[in-house]
Amino acid sequence: MSDALVAEARSDFGKGASRRLRRDGKVPAVVYGHGIAPIHIALDAHTLRLTLRKKVTSLDIVLNGKTETVAPRDLQIDPVTRGIEHVDLVYVTAAEAATLAREAAETHARQEADAAAAIALAETKAAARAEADSASDAPAAEAGADSGSNEEASNDAPAEESAE
Repeated sequence: MSDALVAEARSDFGKGASRRLRRDGKVPAVVYGHGIAPIHIALDAHTLRLTLRKKVTSLDIVLNGKTETVAPRDLQIDPVTRGIEHVDLVYVTAAEAATLAREAAETHARQEADAAAAIALAETKAAARAEADSASDAPAAEAGADSGSNEEASNDAPAEESAE
């Protein structure tokens, strides 16, 4: 968790209000959880996008001078412009944030190990396939060489018989 995002409380709701926020470079958001009433906020779109590009599990927001730790729950993205339309954030405690970070690190390590195992398996299969191809090509080449020498011998044999 790096710098905290500055959140502005918002009192106007609805489609028009959300469009005005987006036009002004803000993203509408809702913060909820732990039995606290939902709070409607607006976050800077650019800062939020840069923060969420990293694989964050929790982030800090400053709301009314108080720093809160939250985790992204849901993210709505415009399919055409790829801009963030709305984000749902849920309050997390410091212990929950640490647990989320640890689980994310374990998941990442497991995915890296799975990817390394898949690469090793693919390399092994490719090497076995190449070895099998070269082994099947070698007898064909030998058979071709043998059949070529047999043809020459069979061509020579009738010539010798006719010479007698």
